[in-house]
Amino acid sequence: MFRLLRTTTFRVALLYLCLFLGSVGVILGVVYRSTAGFVEGQLHEAISEDVGELREQFDRRGLPGLIDAVRARSAAPHTNSIYLVMAPGGVPLAGNLSGWPNGAPDAQGWLHFAVADTGGPSGGPATAQAVTFALPGGLRLLVGRDMSELDSVRRQIVSSLGWIFAVTAALGIAGGVLLSRSVLHRIEAINRTTRRIIDGDLSGRVARSGNGDEIDRLAGNLNAMLDRIEGLMAGLRQVTENIAHDLRTPLTRLRSRIELTLLRDDEDREAYRAALQDALGEADRLLSIFTALLSIAQVESRTQRDGFRPVDLAEVVETAADLYEPLAEEKGLTFTTEIRERPVVDGNAQLLAQAVANLLDNAVKYTPAGGRVVLTVEGNRVTVADSGPGIPPEMREAVLRRFVRLDAARATPGNGLGLSLVEAVARLHRAHLELDDNRPGLKASIVLPTAA
Repeated sequence: MFRLLRTTTFRVALLYLCLFLGSVGVILGVVYRSTAGFVEGQLHEAISEDVGELREQFDRRGLPGLIDAVRARSAAPHTNSIYLVMAPGGVPLAGNLSGWPNGAPDAQGWLHFAVADTGGPSGGPATAQAVTFALPGGLRLLVGRDMSELDSVRRQIVSSLGWIFAVTAALGIAGGVLLSRSVLHRIEAINRTTRRIIDGDLSGRVARSGNGDEIDRLAGNLNAMLDRIEGLMAGLRQVTENIAHDLRTPLTRLRSRIELTLLRDDEDREAYRAALQDALGEADRLLSIFTALLSIAQVESRTQRDGFRPVDLAEVVETAADLYEPLAEEKGLTFTTEIRERPVVDGNAQLLAQAVANLLDNAVKYTPAGGRVVLTVEGNRVTVADSGPGIPPEMREAVLRRFVRLDAARATPGNGLGLSLVEAVARLHRAHLELDDNRPGLKASIVLPTAA
């Protein structure tokens, strides 16, 4: 219960309850003023009218006339009026009260007092509201009305208001507790899942109720984030294993060549030079792997989005085409560049050029002599199509992971990081990489969003 009282949901429910009670109080106050207050105002007007008539009698006929008028009005059947004319010595001269009531009148001369302990509605006390004032000669006059019924109604209204406030507060607190328990239960489910993840279990997911509220959307976002984290961790493990596997062979060859060179007894400079050239080639291959991994890590960190500028996509493609067209012609390939539009996109020109270059490098590398490579820019789509062996549909998702190479490509120089870098650059630019069948060959497309 203490935890429930400290929840934000309960505090919001309590604040809403206070606002609701305030509004109910205002409404009930208006109801009270329009009922008991209205009747009391009418009684005051009737008493004031009575006082005016009695003053007129006193002014015209003096004390005898006032006494006659008070006696006549007091003797009227079924009257609820109260009168009393008091002599200076405290002796009643006329009226239907036995004595002057206790209590001091207010600034306007009004006095509310109890006439008797019984005689009111339901056996309650009899009460009255009167106005008092002094007359010449030390006389005092009291004129009022019976307030027993009105006071009884007022007590009932006040009692009803108290019950309404109590029931409203009880229902509001109970609703706040129930609402807080429901929300707290769902928040605790999220906390349990996060604690499992902190302990190393990345398979935990937050259960969703399916009603589509804020907590449900939060759970969906958390689950998507956890899927992404789990994928990244799995990719990290795979990269670690692949690095260990792919680097073992070149490192072993490098060590063997250095060891064999050290064991040579002759002084053939050319032989030593050839051994060093081979070792240098292996070192360059290792450096290229680490450079590619570093590039992918930098792109996936998304820190380079700060340097995004409007980029002429056709100009980026033309630069990459100028680099690879001579290589394609040297291999005996037909290289064609088709710039159908010149779109402008938000991005990093250097990274986009590197992604297009990687696609061209794969196309030129794996397309046999006599084949064809076509580079196209149309809309916000850059497409590299070749007539090489292509990629089977079931492997098109796998080749985007690091160090994944098809069996047919293992005889070709490479490290399996080219398409991983392209895919990382596409994600950085909120684009997507599409791999389709070119019949024969592969059609790789980068589809970018329009510049803002």
